[in-house]
Formats: sequence, structure tokens, C-alpha cells
Amino acid sequence: MGGQQTIDRIVDNFIRQIEYDPHIIEFFLESDIDRFRSKLSEHICAFSGGPCVYSGDSMQDVHAGMHITESDFNRTVDLLIDAMTEAGLSHPQQNKMLALFVPMRRQMIYR
Repeated sequence: MGGQQTIDRIVDNFIRQIEYDPHIIEFFLESDIDRFRSKLSEHICAFSGGPCVYSGDSMQDVHAGMHITESDFNRTVDLLIDAMTEAGLSHPQQNKMLALFVPMRRQMIYR
């Protein structure tokens, strides 16, 4: 996928996308953005076959009480796609990454 530099670009782009989305930013107002950045980078690295080991909380625990809807989830995926595009990932690379993370949907919505 391009290594840690690419992952860091995706994560930074994604955070910027979230900051400018008036609805999705609401889910992050109480978040420690530095921790979010670190854990998301670690998560992407670990789940994309990198040498990292994800040490954060489960997706179910992280999203508990957030009441994320299907629409919220889909909008966040759109932001992630925009972040990957901005980082220069090809569509096949994006599809591989989405295939890793979209199955976690059940752990995130309606919690």
C-alpha cells in the first residue's frame, strides 16, 4: 500500500476530511485527536499486513454509545475514500483497504 508514510498521509487526510464535515465532526468533538491519529495509523498498518500490532480498544468498545447510523458510517467511508484518493492510492488499493475495514461495520453502528 505504500508503507508507513502513505498510511500517515491517509490518516492525516482523513482527520482533515472529518474536521470539515459538519455532521461527522460531532462524533469527534470529545476525542483525543493525537491518540485517534496514532491508533488509526496503527490499526491500518496492522490490518493491511504491516508489521504493526494494533494495541487500541476493540471497535465495539470505541464506538459504544455513539449511536452511529448506517448513513453516518457510509459518510465516514466516503471521507476515507477521499483521504485515500488525496494520498494517491489507486482504486484497486482503495478497494483492498475498504475490504479490510468495511466488515467492521457491525462493530461500529447502532452501539
